[in-house]
Amino acid sequence: MRTDVFISGGGIGGLTLALKLAKCGIDVTVIERLPGPTPVYKGELLQPKSLQIFDELGLLEKIKENGHVIDELNLVEIDKESGKANESNMKYDVVPGEYSYSLMIHHEKLKEIIREAAMTSPSFHYRSNSSCKGFSDGKAIVEDRKEKEEELFEGAFYIGAEGRASVTRQEMGIEKEENEYNHHFLTVTFPRPPSFTEGKIISTYDRFLGLFPLPNNEVRSVYLIPAGEYKEIRKKPIEHFHEMYVELCPEMEGYVNQIESWKTIQLMVPVAYHTDRYIKGNKALIGDAVHTVHPMAGEGMNMAIQDGDVLGELLCDMYSQNKLKEENLKWFPHVRRQRVANQMKLSHLSALAYSYPYRSVGKLRTRSLMRIEQDPVLHFKQMLNVSGLGMWQDTLKDRLIQGGLLPKRSTPLTEEEKAAKLFTQREDYPWKWKEQLV
Repeated sequence: MRTDVFISGGGIGGLTLALKLAKCGIDVTVIERLPGPTPVYKGELLQPKSLQIFDELGLLEKIKENGHVIDELNLVEIDKESGKANESNMKYDVVPGEYSYSLMIHHEKLKEIIREAAMTSPSFHYRSNSSCKGFSDGKAIVEDRKEKEEELFEGAFYIGAEGRASVTRQEMGIEKEENEYNHHFLTVTFPRPPSFTEGKIISTYDRFLGLFPLPNNEVRSVYLIPAGEYKEIRKKPIEHFHEMYVELCPEMEGYVNQIESWKTIQLMVPVAYHTDRYIKGNKALIGDAVHTVHPMAGEGMNMAIQDGDVLGELLCDMYSQNKLKEENLKWFPHVRRQRVANQMKLSHLSALAYSYPYRSVGKLRTRSLMRIEQDPVLHFKQMLNVSGLGMWQDTLKDRLIQGGLLPKRSTPLTEEEKAAKLFTQREDYPWKWKEQLV
């Protein structure tokens, strides 16, 4: 079988890339291991940059019809001794432009929307219940998992989008070194009050509960537990789980209680890694195949979408200009590596802030969050970096303000100053200028 671009993995990142290529008329084949929808939890929170990408692909309105818009994140820190709650609100509208919000959508629904859009193109080919088993003489070995038959696929370019257990990455000889955390998460979706419409993270010095509203009056939840405690917790009756949630968020009384069994609750083990290479020869890696991030705000899925956008634009230009040399792939990591590294750093720092069950850490976290909300520069930087629409790294002065060692700034940024920090087309796709492709 012959194709221009062979993509191993039909997740959100692989499908985003495939849709871009199909819209350019490039023959693209996606091989997906799963036979259909899976109940296993995957990312559901789309950040502004991803919404911009889907808008450019003509999918935003359909995604909004099937999603739930979130305008702000409420961060609540509860002092267990006094019962006092300190709340900070991180608002997306501090970032200028038309994508000043995030959106929750069921993962499988998002895959369906992207896949159906791609299938309208005759140059898009999709095989489910199949997997890439490796490579032979430069060709991909694809196994039909039902029939147990193998077939060779020859492509000009091969993209690994298979996730952590990437066969393409192994073929490229690229190693990954995982960073494990001292905590795990319990995650489950259940009904929510109709009035619960914004994202909320509730914490004490030793507890953490994230609640993110989905459409149809549902909510996705993540509850932090110490690593290794899952088996002991699961031995307890399901009512214990209900109590864990209601204690931190009383308004979930009567809603979380509709979870009847531990069987619907999944264990999520966070890890992080960033490989030293994205490309080798005519192969490239996107998404979790090349970088995995601690899941604080859906960064993993969003980084995969943004990988697919940049690599897709690059390949479209290479084909339209008939410049198919492998060395042109270097532009992909040139754009993405620094952005990914920055997102991973911020996510890692957030993970550490909630990792240690000490009152002193909780108090420091409370002060830091309040100062981020109140300092206009810190607030903008936080939401800009989360959004993916731009990148503005913290300075030593920012850290000192966060820690209360310097006074908060009161002068707001102008709209021009904010806009200057957004990624430009030239920063997203730098090879388009001065005929950079060879």
